[in-house]
Amino acid sequence: MAEEQESTLRQDLNHPESRKRALYAAFASKDARFDGQAFVGVSSTGVYCRPVCHVHMPKYENCTFYETAAEAEAAGYRPCLVCRPELAPGHSIADASANLARRAASLLREDCTSGESLGRMAERLGYTDRHLRRAFQREFEVTPVQYLQTCRLLLAKSLLTDSDLPVSQVAAAAGFKSVRRFNDLFKERYRLTPTAVRKSARRRTPSGDGVAFTLSYRPPYRFAELLAFFRARQLEGVEAVDEHAYARVVRMQHGNEEVLGWVRVTDNERRGALAVTMSASLLPVTSQVIARVRRMFDVDCDPQAVHEGIASLNDTVPGAAVLGTRVPGCFDPFETSVRAILGQQVTVVAANRLAARIVERYGKPVDTGIPGLTHAFPTAAEVAALEPIEDALGVLGIIRTRSRTIAEIARLLETGELRFDTGAVVAEQMERLLAVKGIGPWSANYLAMRALNHPDAFMETDAGVKHALPHLEPKERLALAEQWRPWRSYAVLCLWNSLAA
Repeated sequence: MAEEQESTLRQDLNHPESRKRALYAAFASKDARFDGQAFVGVSSTGVYCRPVCHVHMPKYENCTFYETAAEAEAAGYRPCLVCRPELAPGHSIADASANLARRAASLLREDCTSGESLGRMAERLGYTDRHLRRAFQREFEVTPVQYLQTCRLLLAKSLLTDSDLPVSQVAAAAGFKSVRRFNDLFKERYRLTPTAVRKSARRRTPSGDGVAFTLSYRPPYRFAELLAFFRARQLEGVEAVDEHAYARVVRMQHGNEEVLGWVRVTDNERRGALAVTMSASLLPVTSQVIARVRRMFDVDCDPQAVHEGIASLNDTVPGAAVLGTRVPGCFDPFETSVRAILGQQVTVVAANRLAARIVERYGKPVDTGIPGLTHAFPTAAEVAALEPIEDALGVLGIIRTRSRTIAEIARLLETGELRFDTGAVVAEQMERLLAVKGIGPWSANYLAMRALNHPDAFMETDAGVKHALPHLEPKERLALAEQWRPWRSYAVLCLWNSLAA
């Protein structure tokens, strides 16, 4: 077995076709997460493109991949006039403006009901609101306000279709302060009234006390595997996971107000969608809840593209790469950060036990009416305020070094020096994580995978990866994983799942 794995490794290292296949699959998926990480030169046209280019996908044999735009141009390719490679993040002077606009757009989509001012958003991104407006207009040819209105209208349309909320509550949940303004804008954009959309929607199943909506995905979708992952790590008091559903306590900010409630997720395989129900108390933060569920359950994944990119994993671990595998994200990045730190060099069970003690001592009691959901995890601000942190967490059995690391992560998140939102740049946040004492490559990559939804994280020293590839040294495992770029996070999940098969 060892000889076979070593032979496979040598073949992979000397065979660039594996990497080319993975990159081709990434380009075919049009996934924005790969924008700027590679470029494709197309011999039949003489141009080179970004991964997000929406022109007709070229034939595999006509493609050559480059790490930078400069490499592509040195090879004789000219930039595509459609996707404009000069705007790719991290590779040009024009990048700062274009990347800023895309990051702002991500935040607007997620926080369209937050009521946050454009000035405050610009401050979070490190720019003036005037500069943000100019960059946004240049990139999308619409103003941030127009983009925000579209996000709100689409959210409202979803709620009109999937929920039984009165139109007035739909308007409020979508971030409109005036029902009249909502009705007028809806009719202007869609040539329909909200009431007409509601009447045309197919009959909905009553959702009890909660508000229901659906999140479509590309099948196949291995929902049971995701549930098994979350069930093995469920946090007592905060989460409740059984064979059919995931539920948790939700604690979020809406302006200056704290919002508490619950969310529950099941699979509607027949419709190819997740069925999501949340408490009515969360209506003010509907867009944020939807965005977090999407990331947590990897709803936007293209399973075919991923599988093509990691299929060679089966040459090393037969049956490991399974079509439809998803990478589990997280709902609360700070909670996940704490649990990642607690999980360093201990078992999942031991880490869960320590996290549960934090919830019991410092969590916020919440009356959800759902068995098992009793507390919200403490916020970064609350943990950062614990002094001395070594004593506050030491009484729970957490060693001093881990306590200090948790405190530093809490501080960085509270000050905004570390960010896990959709507008964050993965490379920048990983650099900041690695600068924290007590955060090494494993923790940084784990958080990149789960809190930043990075599709290409790999932990060559991870215990599960080691057990799945027992006859390889860490450097050999890392080298082997090169062929699975840019889907190495999915390869990690497949390796983990292979141990439970």
